Amino acid sequence: MEETRKEMVTREEVMFFDTDCGGVVHNLAYLRMIETCRTRLAAKLGMELRDMAESQVFPVLTRTEVDYRRPAKLGDWLEIRGWLGKVSAARFWCEFEMRRESDGELLVTAKQALALVKMPEGKPMRLNFKD
Repeated sequence: MEETRKEMVTREEVMFFDTDCGGVVHNLAYLRMIETCRTRLAAKLGMELRDMAESQVFPVLTRTEVDYRRPAKLGDWLEIRGWLGKVSAARFWCEFEMRRESDGELLVTAKQALALVKMPEGKPMRLNFKD
């Protein structure tokens, strides 16, 4: 079957440091997990970490939208699926779904808007993703 979108799937186990005193994952932990998935997705799209460091062109987060649907809990294994959504000349969106592996329950959906910026000038760049 032909792949219709660039996608990355990562897995995370909910650790003690990801939870509050009730054993429920706190919002910052979800964002860290999304960040890991987005970083790996960026590499798949041609934005390797080392290349960005050399070129000084970085994807800069400009907006995050998160819907928390169900809580994850201590010990859960989560699947984070991220893909490239809408792309314009200067900005792109990454979309995410986070599910509990044991039952497939949808826990979190998120969208993030990013722009490529040349540093140290802070100059926005036009997008040019690898296919």
